[in-house]
Amino acid sequence: MRTALVSDMHGNAVAFGAVLEDFERDPVDQVVCLGDTIQGGAQPAEVVALLRRLGCPVVLGNADAFVLDADAGEEATTERLLAVREWTREQLGADGLAYLETFQPTVTTTLGGDRELLAFHGSPTSYDVQIHPHFEEDEFRRLLGPATADVLTGGHIHLQYLRRYGAAIFVNPGSVGLSYDHVQPDDDHRYDSFAAYARVEVDDGGGIEVAFRRVPFERTEVAAAIEASGMPGAADFATHWRREPAGRPRAG
Repeated sequence: MRTALVSDMHGNAVAFGAVLEDFERDPVDQVVCLGDTIQGGAQPAEVVALLRRLGCPVVLGNADAFVLDADAGEEATTERLLAVREWTREQLGADGLAYLETFQPTVTTTLGGDRELLAFHGSPTSYDVQIHPHFEEDEFRRLLGPATADVLTGGHIHLQYLRRYGAAIFVNPGSVGLSYDHVQPDDDHRYDSFAAYARVEVDDGGGIEVAFRRVPFERTEVAAAIEASGMPGAADFATHWRREPAGRPRAG
């Protein structure tokens, strides 16, 4: 059985569409979304439409909760974030907002055989918690809590990685819509033109294989969608997308 793990689209339907095309080329049996689906990007309604087409379970991320309630979560807000939130709510309308309210704090599902997946956004108990690959083992295990499934998966930090957790595995599939190099100057921020996600495959004998994928898309399409959107701060946001990440010149 093949399970795709997607997370952190952040309103980037160009990137999410590239992932769905990857599913058509190489199908999976089920998809689980780890949240942060729409806030911050220029195509929130389009992302919601794609999610609904998939019909997959969706975890509530901190950015999703922020769209529903401006006081939700622990991250600091700014005037621009609040303005983008209001714009996002207008794009979604009552029906789209009602769909966000169906998102769940955690999702548990079978991976095939007797293997089980526990999905969340930050940690099993909080969408705000950040679990980084460099954390010491005691801190890593404290934040995750008991290993109640064969595979635990969370997003939030936009970084693909896998780590052993006792007899279980922790997987972060990375970000579909906002992948970036975590070591870059704050005043020259650039995004990657690939959609990151992960696949978990369980064979007939119960063996587990985890694969990370990075699906390319055209960064200029994202920039153009931002510039045409009317979202607050569009010109500045589009500039980040028109810059190529350092050291990796690429057409598009």
